[in-house]
Order: sequence, then structure tokens, then C-alpha cells
Amino acid sequence: MWRNLLIIGMLGVCASAQVQGGILPKDSAEQYELTFWDSVKDSEHASDYEAYLKAYPNGRFAALARARIERLRAAAPKVEVPAPRPAPAAAPAPERARPAPAAAPPAPERARPAPVAPAAPERARAAPSAPPAPPAPAVAASAVAALTEIKDCPACPVVIGLPRGEFVMGSNTDDPTERPAHRVSIAQPFAIGKYEVTNEQWAACVDGGGCPRLSGDANAVKNAPVRDLSWDDARQYVQWLSKTSGKSYRLPTEAEWEYAVRGGTSTRYWWGGQMRTGHANCKACGEPWTADGPVSVGSFAANPYGLYDMNGSVWEWVSDCWHNSFKGAPEDGRSWDEANCRVRVIRGGSWRDGVDYMLSSTRFKYDASVRHSQNGFRVARDVK
Repeated sequence: MWRNLLIIGMLGVCASAQVQGGILPKDSAEQYELTFWDSVKDSEHASDYEAYLKAYPNGRFAALARARIERLRAAAPKVEVPAPRPAPAAAPAPERARPAPAAAPPAPERARPAPVAPAAPERARAAPSAPPAPPAPAVAASAVAALTEIKDCPACPVVIGLPRGEFVMGSNTDDPTERPAHRVSIAQPFAIGKYEVTNEQWAACVDGGGCPRLSGDANAVKNAPVRDLSWDDARQYVQWLSKTSGKSYRLPTEAEWEYAVRGGTSTRYWWGGQMRTGHANCKACGEPWTADGPVSVGSFAANPYGLYDMNGSVWEWVSDCWHNSFKGAPEDGRSWDEANCRVRVIRGGSWRDGVDYMLSSTRFKYDASVRHSQNGFRVARDVK
């Protein structure tokens, strides 16, 4: 048995070498599985291997994943889990039941590391080919200075109101999922989270009866971003927040998210064309950084709109259904959705990823019902 596991492990090393060698995965089930495994193969969290098995129950690394789950569970300290606190009498219930997982959830990634686990492979990026002319800043400096913070209730995340504007979304790089670069008009002002939703804010939803209790809640740092969440979990939170605050909270659309991260810029990163230390929570992006998890929100510099941690920290769920390119994408900033869509967009990279995943245009997908230890979110809110 161990000889077979050793062979499987060697296959994992080969798969890792293929990705790290700069070969971008093709849009095929085999390559997605290899990239998924490469992102979780060194994890110390059983949930990461469970996510792999959910996507590939009969995959080439299934036996090794099950063996690692057994080892991690055997080594885990026996901790008595306290019973959940009862919900207040007037606590709102979740608005809808979580949909069942897709029959065959697609695995994460192209050349970006699947959200969860160890250090992700670096991907090569070619110079943009004939990109559109850089747009003017989305808002004038005076308008940026006038952006206001909004906090609707004691437990509510702080959001920043952004004006309507135009920008060029995506890029004409070697990554086909980011093409074509196209102009988008954000027709209505909206507000978006100053920070990602934190463990403390998620706990308020749990205590209010609107969100599920997570396995790592007991040891979570209050001001760190909540993670190991599915898209369905994030939706439950914004539904609870809307009922609690009386305001219309939701997940940002993918266009709103990219408009927000760029902060009126048109460069590869919002701070310019090259990585700078202290601007993103990612591997090799500078201190503070730890391999164990993202640091507390607000530990790195804010972008021109005063938004923190949109580059790195945790991958962030947005409302849109996944499409393999921007061909046919809406040009007015609305969510690009489809009926019964089970594969959703995540943006921004995580603390496990390298600098090439910090670009403003970086995007990827994940099954809406699957939790992953590198996935979190921030909220958006309608502004009337």
C-alpha cells in the first residue's frame, strides 16, 4: 500500500514540476485536476483534501488524499467542541437553503494555485498584446478624497461609497480568461467593503442564526479575514446582513470588484507596473506574512479608493457565473449570471500565491457549494 502511495506522490511531484515550469494548464479536466492537486498537496488541513475528493472522487491522487486525511485526523488533538449558542428570539433565519453541490464540481485553477493550501505555482505572463489605450482615471483626485465610509449597524462591515465611472476591464495577456480587455461603464454608484469580512463579523452572523458555524471558529483571529467559505456561505451572510441592517447588501459583481481594485488606475497592479513590498499579502510580497494564514485585515497599504487587501489575503467571491473569457460580457457593470449556475468567479489571489496572482485582472473559478481554505469575500451594498 505505501509503495502505491509513494508512486502516487511521485506523480504529484511531476505534476507540480509541469505547472511550475511555466506551462499553463489547458482548459481540460486532466490539467485542472493536476493544478488542483498541486495547490493542496502540502496542506495540513484535512478539508483541503476533502475538497479535492469532492471534485475528483476517482482522481489519480484520490488514494493519497484519503491517506493524508486519515493521518491528519489521527494527529489532531482531541478538543471538546462547545455547543453552538442559541440564536436570539428575533434572529433572522437563513433566507434559503443551500443548493446541493454540483454533480461534478470543476477543479480550481489554471496556472494560479487552487485556493487552499500550500504555496501556489508561479505563472508566466507575456507582455500585453496591443492593449486598448489606457483610460483616464475613473474618478478625479478630488472625488477620491470625497469618498465616504458607511457603517449601517454595530456588526456591519465598513463600506466605502464609490461613484459611477468607466474603466477597461481584463487584459490582453497570455491568459485567455482575461480577454478581451473591454471598456465597462459602472452606471450606478455603489459601496464595497473597506476590508474583507472578518472572523468576528462572521461570528455575529452565526450568533444571529444566519450563518453556519465553521470548523476553525474556535481558534480564529477575530480581525483576520474569514475563510474556508463557499459561495453559498457568502450569500447567506449578505442575506442576513440585509435583514439585520435594513439595507440592500450583496456580493459585488465581477466588474464592480475590478473597478474597485483598480482604484482609477490602468496599470498591472493598482500601485504600478511592478510589485512593491507592503502592498499585498502574498508569498514573496513582503512583511507581514506567514504561511499559516492571512494576517489581520488592514495590515497592508490601501488602494486609491481606501480599500484594503484586495490583492492577496484571501480569494474573494463575486456574484458572477464563470465564463471562460470576457467575450459577450456585459458592458454596464451588472452581474453576468445564468440560470442554475454552479461555478462562480473568485478574484484577487491569496496569501499562498505569488506576485503574478496579485494583478488587478487576475480571476478564477470555483464550485459554488465547495468550501476552500483560501476563499473569503467582501460585501457590496446598493447606494440610492
